[in-house]
Amino acid sequence: MTTAFSSALRRGKAFLTPTSSSTSIPLVKDGFAKAPEGSLFPKVDPAVDGEDCDHDCESCSIKYPAKFKIDENEKLYGHVNGWATHMLVATGKTDWVRDVSDEKGSVMEADQKLMLSASNMPLPPAHHSPSDPTTVLLLPSFTIIENVTPKTVPALIEHHINSAPTSQTPLPSTTLTLDSLKISEPSQELDSITQPSANPLESTPSPLSPFTARPCPHRYLILLCSQRTRDARCGQSAPLLRREFERHLRPLGLYRDLHDERPGGVGIYFISHVGGHKFAANVMIYRRADVAVVDSEGEVNGEVQTNGRASGEKAEGKGMGEGSQCIWLARVRPEDCEGIVKFTVLKGKVVKPERQLRGGFDRERGLVSW
Repeated sequence: MTTAFSSALRRGKAFLTPTSSSTSIPLVKDGFAKAPEGSLFPKVDPAVDGEDCDHDCESCSIKYPAKFKIDENEKLYGHVNGWATHMLVATGKTDWVRDVSDEKGSVMEADQKLMLSASNMPLPPAHHSPSDPTTVLLLPSFTIIENVTPKTVPALIEHHINSAPTSQTPLPSTTLTLDSLKISEPSQELDSITQPSANPLESTPSPLSPFTARPCPHRYLILLCSQRTRDARCGQSAPLLRREFERHLRPLGLYRDLHDERPGGVGIYFISHVGGHKFAANVMIYRRADVAVVDSEGEVNGEVQTNGRASGEKAEGKGMGEGSQCIWLARVRPEDCEGIVKFTVLKGKVVKPERQLRGGFDRERGLVSW
């Protein structure tokens, strides 16, 4: 096994299965601390967020099948293994063989520990067989890497994954100058601006790298486990939740389908098994940091309408930085979607942490759940 693969195995955990004991939680390092239950993300507060902030959606008409039963008793928080880099592999599918590392000839067969999640991200137009180049999405860097094949996985690790920010990398400065972004007009749309990085993730292809890298256009991501071959409940819940999330996102101008690359907004992807299907539905929400753009005198410049805000809200001089948070929820039902959009996606708050929060990380505050 090459040094690059060994590094990936140390840094990434592919399938995050629940554990029954905290003794399996890895030690926290790099200045990050394990957040006690109730302290990782704020809970909605009726005094601040409105009296109905913790109520189920009354207009929701979508229901799970009558026999949709899950574990409602087991403790959720703090019982997932930590992960460093989450990689989504484009397959164009919404379901996969039971173990995605058995997808013959595909990137995911290269190494189970590295291939974190298969996804329904669209395949490149020239993709005709599993061995043809595909696309991957690295999180929390929010970086799309194109032209990846099974044979080039070691190069992907060496040139991109090893240098990418992880869940336990302190968040860089979220204040940038107009000069550093080469913006001539303060009123320029900032949703498409992502934070510059010293690593190769946002560089153009070089002779040493066969890949093309570009920033993910979305400000937020909602990942839904849809793998029916692991558990029928995942295959049943994911399409229903996507419909309900879309219903609440469209009026805000935030919904983005798989082919919509307008900057900002919320991308919704189906992914393969992440563990804990008995707690279906599993929903992972990645949120990017806001980047304040200032002029040479340190003043926030411009008032810019951003698609990452609820309708009618404005952010002054805000661009998109790296992923700052991942909020992993379980036991999500269609009637929860409205509150998740309004408070979890847009504000980083959790509506029902005692029942639904499995874990996650907050790079800005240096906290993880493991």
